[in-house]
Amino acid sequence: MAGYNLPTVTNTYNVYKKGNAMIGLSDEVTIPDFEAITEEMSGSGLLGKIQEAVMGHFGSQSMEIPFLNLDDDIFSFADPLEVIDLNLRAAQQQLKKDKGTAGYRGIRIAVRGKMVSFKPGVLKQGGRMNASVKLELHYILIEIDGETKLELDKLNSVYRVNGKDIMEEMRQYC
Repeated sequence: MAGYNLPTVTNTYNVYKKGNAMIGLSDEVTIPDFEAITEEMSGSGLLGKIQEAVMGHFGSQSMEIPFLNLDDDIFSFADPLEVIDLNLRAAQQQLKKDKGTAGYRGIRIAVRGKMVSFKPGVLKQGGRMNASVKLELHYILIEIDGETKLELDKLNSVYRVNGKDIMEEMRQYC
């Protein structure tokens, strides 16, 4: 929403698998870090060593999806022949700087990957199981109000930041 420029909190969010809202999720999902793969450079013309980031290349990225209890959704992740396609959609609360009035903007985080671990959790009378599935990600997209801020597709050599295709020139040579 135009004019709202101080993001404050995530008001609410939901996780969708193939367009359907999932059930049984806990209240917190950690988005993976983007750690560039680097190579140490040294030699003539350099006053010492530097770590050069290999453009568009990032280390392994995983994301754990926690579940309050075992449910059908968690078992659908276990098929090794299937790619898991998730969308996390959030309403982020904001304050308008000039007036202090509240508003919202949408955030969408789309990921694709495969399961690498499954934790069935614990059985506790009157408690939750705290089950989880960990995905190794091949793809991640972060949008704010429908505008792509970051997109990484490891399988198709795509890396975009604020709409700029960082790998466009590289792809013309390969």
